[in-house]
Amino acid sequence: MTQNVQGILQSNQSFISFIQRIFDMFFIIFSLYIAVDNVSLGWGLQQSAIAAVAVTLFTFTSSLDNLYISWRGLSLYKEMKKVTFHWAISACVIIIYATFNTSQLPISEALMLMWLGTTFLLLISYRITLRFILSSLRRKGFNTRTFVIAGAGELGQSLVQKIGSDQSLGLVFQGFYDDRTVVRDSSQIALGGDLEQLVKDCKAGLTDRVYITLPMRADKRIKWLMKELADCTASVYLVPDIFIFELLHSRSDVISGIPTISIYDSPLDGSNSVIKRIEDIVLSSIILLLIMPVLIAISIAVKVTSPGPVIFKQIRYGIDGKSIKVWKFRSMTVMENGGKVTQAKKNDARLTLIGGFIRSTSLDELPQFLNVLQGRMSIVGPRPHAVAHNEEYRTIINGYMLRHKVKPGITGWAQVNGWRGETDTLNKMEKRIEYDLDYIRNWSLGFDIKIIIATIFKGFIDKNAY
Repeated sequence: MTQNVQGILQSNQSFISFIQRIFDMFFIIFSLYIAVDNVSLGWGLQQSAIAAVAVTLFTFTSSLDNLYISWRGLSLYKEMKKVTFHWAISACVIIIYATFNTSQLPISEALMLMWLGTTFLLLISYRITLRFILSSLRRKGFNTRTFVIAGAGELGQSLVQKIGSDQSLGLVFQGFYDDRTVVRDSSQIALGGDLEQLVKDCKAGLTDRVYITLPMRADKRIKWLMKELADCTASVYLVPDIFIFELLHSRSDVISGIPTISIYDSPLDGSNSVIKRIEDIVLSSIILLLIMPVLIAISIAVKVTSPGPVIFKQIRYGIDGKSIKVWKFRSMTVMENGGKVTQAKKNDARLTLIGGFIRSTSLDELPQFLNVLQGRMSIVGPRPHAVAHNEEYRTIINGYMLRHKVKPGITGWAQVNGWRGETDTLNKMEKRIEYDLDYIRNWSLGFDIKIIIATIFKGFIDKNAY
């Protein structure tokens, strides 16, 4: 008998999600109708066409990006970001169409912008309202579900804390079941019984959900429990003990019907990668225009104070560990780019006449804004290291190469926290990597802006920059 595993790790398409699709279509069309009615144009073929384009674009791209899933317990910010992104795509296509077909517009440009803005507000507002209503109902005991935990270890205890801290989930905890005695904070955890008792209680219909949080090494016990629970009506969820790993933006996926869980992944996929790239292009373009006189002045100073090229192009690792050429104003009399690279030290004899100044003020890094425009780097990200240093530290620091899951940056979370410059001890490099991975785990557009602002006030000049 063939076992169907399609979508095991995906959220079910709930009734609420179906209603959201209907609401999205309604508000897009309703807002356009109001805009058209304001100028007494009437509803005709042109209005129907533009409404159909808007509805199709938004619902199609949103479906591809999993907007229409059950958001019970998931981030409101993430849901709002998805709505904003996909309505922005739809609006851009409509505006581009309008630009080249001005004679066929069903409404004026001003009313069209009003329609796009009103629709966006409605798409956001009703979702927030819906969440508030559902949350209020669940807090009052409506639409609740009871659940138990099979496995009272650290993972099971963490799961209970997280579920219990969010009453909007509507999940009521009934107790732990485990074959062993579990102690926490010097006190024994009260158990509802062992796993055999759990099976009996489930068959008696005493709970709605079972979360299995047993450790991966207990695979035989997990298989037995799942087989026994197949003879009851409780919903059973397997929570894999993946937290024994150093997770980096983990998420679930389905490959040809086989459920998978990513342990190490990049946060910059789908809409996030587009947002990050737009951020880089816009900010780097503005910054390059503002600093152009400074670039010219430093170029002249480098050229007249020491022989050699103005720009030093050093090979470093970029995203996915692929080699890139990182540009810097030359600040030394040597240009080491091979298997051995000696880090700059305080009062380094290799510094040129102005090398010490442009390094201590980070002015030597300014050409990297051109690398950002080329797509090799980002404004914010882990600082790129020389290839020789990558090969050295990847063998002695666990998770070192995970910093290459995103593009390297001109500035980063480690740098604004003081972990820049010479890494003459292993601890310094370990702290830098710790902050780099923390940045990747928690990436957001707001986080990038926070780091950029911090760089302006304390990132250019640092006691460790020499």
